[in-house]
Amino acid sequence: MAPLPDPTFWRGKRVFLTGHSGFVGGWTGFWLSELGAEVTGYALPPPSNPSFFALTRLQDRIRHIEGDVRDAASLETAMRAADPEILLHLAAQPIVRRAYRHPVESFAVNVMGTAHTLEAARGCPNLATTIVFTTDKVYRNRETGQAYREDDELGGDEPYSASKSGAELVAEAYRNRYLGERGGLACVRAGNIIGGGDWAQDRLVPDAVRAFDAGKALEIRKPNAVRPWQHVQEAVRGLLLLTEKLSQQPADFSGAWNLGPAAESAATVRTVCDIMVRAWGEQSAWTDTGGDGIPEAGLLMLDSTKAAQRLDWQNLFTLEEALGESMDWYKAALRGADMAAFTAQRLQAFAAKAKAI
Repeated sequence: MAPLPDPTFWRGKRVFLTGHSGFVGGWTGFWLSELGAEVTGYALPPPSNPSFFALTRLQDRIRHIEGDVRDAASLETAMRAADPEILLHLAAQPIVRRAYRHPVESFAVNVMGTAHTLEAARGCPNLATTIVFTTDKVYRNRETGQAYREDDELGGDEPYSASKSGAELVAEAYRNRYLGERGGLACVRAGNIIGGGDWAQDRLVPDAVRAFDAGKALEIRKPNAVRPWQHVQEAVRGLLLLTEKLSQQPADFSGAWNLGPAAESAATVRTVCDIMVRAWGEQSAWTDTGGDGIPEAGLLMLDSTKAAQRLDWQNLFTLEEALGESMDWYKAALRGADMAAFTAQRLQAFAAKAKAI
């Protein structure tokens, strides 16, 4: 049996969650609500319409505070009022191509937003467990074919990667000089996360859904680029399992953690597109546009051996299953299904899959 988050640990736990109006933050808040946690979410309005937040009526499940992590005073007031035991910092500017267009915004949100969040955490006397959620793109990517491990060099030669690497350095400083004295602080570097409820622009799966729903071909820039794709439920399961361990053994579980598929499971954009076309069915196709001049990494893989050995965590879905699960969620949303009930049912099915392994 693969491990699952423990309801007895989470029931009644006070959790402060930034970024809950977004895709991964929304799934995190929803799962925590199913586990019985007392969640206070702090985030900007949903970044898209439709959104996971609105479709699943997440505001009815957790305490929703509309705020910006760039507003240090507002963030501090909200966090102190919530008096959290656990802080999960997922708020971010998460789009690589947006960071090219708006670099200062990306640095402000990803670097200073992390600093504001951890500074506010210093004033919360009952807070002992903190996780900063970053990305697989924090590594200095030399595209050597190596799967990156947690002790590899950080870096970034474009605004998104640089801003997320900066967030990790902020987290390390706060762990070493402030928050590590009274609990654990870890950074999660997750692979390319896919799944129902992501409606962002310039991301492969939601771009595909919009194109297929409109009866158009999905336009692809770099079909041979390789990424470590994984379903959102995989990443959130790892995040929650790590939080439990970090709470119980802060010294042993602090630091950086990769959460991604096995390196040999990394796949090209071309492969992902072919699977999505098969999963969607009629009126779906993709075409190679040849790119638009904005440089993007061609190869990126993670080594998640540490999580496999110490958390007993690994991806449960194959890539085909992850993409099929994603397409099913979008189809349900587009036909007007009750997405709170549908999402809860998919979490139950995921738990059953974990128990059967």
